[in-house]
Amino acid sequence: MRLDRLRIQGLRCLHDVDLALAPGVNVFVGANGAGKTSVLEAAFLLSHGRSFRSGAREALLERGASRLSVFTELRQSGDRLLRLGLGREASRWEARLEGKDATLGELIAECAVVCFEPGSHALIAGAAEERRRFLDWGVFHVEHDFLGVWRRYQRALKQRNALLRAGADSNTPLFDSWEVELAGLAEWIDNQRREYLERLRTRVRACLGTLLPELGEAELHYRRGWGEGQDLRAQLATQRGRDLARGHTSLGAHRADWSLAFPHAPQREHLSRGQEKLTALGCMLAQARLFAEQHGNWPVICLDDLASELDEVHQSAVIAQFAECGAQVLVTGTSPPESLRRLPHHMFHVEQGRVTPLL
Repeated sequence: MRLDRLRIQGLRCLHDVDLALAPGVNVFVGANGAGKTSVLEAAFLLSHGRSFRSGAREALLERGASRLSVFTELRQSGDRLLRLGLGREASRWEARLEGKDATLGELIAECAVVCFEPGSHALIAGAAEERRRFLDWGVFHVEHDFLGVWRRYQRALKQRNALLRAGADSNTPLFDSWEVELAGLAEWIDNQRREYLERLRTRVRACLGTLLPELGEAELHYRRGWGEGQDLRAQLATQRGRDLARGHTSLGAHRADWSLAFPHAPQREHLSRGQEKLTALGCMLAQARLFAEQHGNWPVICLDDLASELDEVHQSAVIAQFAECGAQVLVTGTSPPESLRRLPHHMFHVEQGRVTPLL
């Protein structure tokens, strides 16, 4: 899978950028704040429907602009070419597929982008929401029904939380119907997550064995968000009083989490910041490899500010791995990474929101 063309309008400082991208390694160099990360952000938006950068959605818009849009010509396996677009005006996203209106789910089902960037260590050290997103993105690309089930789950959760905030009588039958819905959907979501994580496990161990061999073999631990071997519907009914006091539902698939442990670093607090980054990188590499095995083509790989995030040895190992497998890679930096000098690559210079091909 690769982006043959990427057009970006009104995204942060990128007013109107139209790029022809090479199949292999594409390097974007320029000063800090020039717009390099925003190029990667545009590709990520097409795959996730959100940015990997924190902050309000309004910050995505170019100053003074009322709309942003990202368009790509995406080449998939078998040389199939798809035209995808994503636009945002006010607070509403609009997706286009082959010139026709599409749902966001239909769009992101076609485009797969994984990204390693300065905030990626949050996958290991941050809140559980980030780890659920990572897991659910992988599940979605195996089971496309996942998004619809997850939305139904969120609707039922919202309704139960509304009852809790309204201080409803804990014995009202209104709770029963939403708890039945929540429990059934949560079981399905949990099964899909477990199956995906089991397939991911061996790839994570292999990647981390290469990146962090000194820590020993990694182990993944999964917590589904309610008691193992227990019926969620019964637990929700029992928990109503406490949830009424809290004003939210404290058990369910929305509380799931997973973690990594090493023999020589059994808790995440034992990892240095550099080890957190390498662990997050290993998880990203494992997810990309599993995607390639399942779909027959690699996702697009984005590596933001690579030289500041990894030492030269790890930079070389990562880029060489993707170059060997034929994945399309988008890399940013204030200067070309030394690790690329021996590999063929296509270079762009980014300055004040303008992107110019150099090689």
